[in-house]
Amino acid sequence: MSYRRNHRHPSLFVIAICAAAELTSPSAARAQTAQYADPTNPALKKGSMVLDPSRAALVVIDPQIDFMDPKGKAWPVVGESVTEHQLIPHLDRLFASAKAAGMVVAISPHHYYHWDHEWRVQGPLEVFQHDAGIFDRKGPYTLERFEGSGADFLPAFKKYIYDDKTIIASPHKLYGPQVNDLTFQLRKRRVDQIIVVGMLANMCVESHVREFLEEGFEVAVVRDAIAATKLPEGDGYQAALTNFRYIANGLWTTDETVKMLAR
Repeated sequence: MSYRRNHRHPSLFVIAICAAAELTSPSAARAQTAQYADPTNPALKKGSMVLDPSRAALVVIDPQIDFMDPKGKAWPVVGESVTEHQLIPHLDRLFASAKAAGMVVAISPHHYYHWDHEWRVQGPLEVFQHDAGIFDRKGPYTLERFEGSGADFLPAFKKYIYDDKTIIASPHKLYGPQVNDLTFQLRKRRVDQIIVVGMLANMCVESHVREFLEEGFEVAVVRDAIAATKLPEGDGYQAALTNFRYIANGLWTTDETVKMLAR
């Protein structure tokens, strides 16, 4: 069927080349490091969230091949961010630590079906993802051609996701959890603290964070367990990090989070 796109979209490579020219020179790399550092004299107090694993959940957003694997369709524009933040090893540590602490772990996946390609109202990133065939599946009630596809979970994480304890929510469609059952599932577990990790930092991650905050959850983001696109339009990670400094109840590193979970 024509909606299936099993090849990488050519525009991704053009975008990746442009982004590399703007963002990966030695001077640009030094500037990025400085950009990601917290301000020396911040005006805002840091969030005061104190983690209690007995009422908290680790929410992992879009831990799927198309975003997190070099074979994925989005890799040309997310690979640099995934690599520089060491996203995969950091997520592995967080999965393992959350499981060891007996904490609720939930996945908010992203899937597109053929009818989603018929949308008449779309924003730029929606067009981008649909044109590239990112997260495409044959349908919600079949696993045909799912295993090993871009919509499948990263193999390194399946031991955590398929342990019969992890919540796999219904898919979100754009960026936030408003149309899936994630919040419902967390409420049913009496969760009121959420640690958010995954991708894309300025899109799905930030949208989940904002919705959780509006619903009264206490929310922390693990700053080196998120990643985003780098495009001529801007560095998605930097955009998200700026906003998380303003709104998150906690903005932690993987090391800090693992230590809290081990207490």
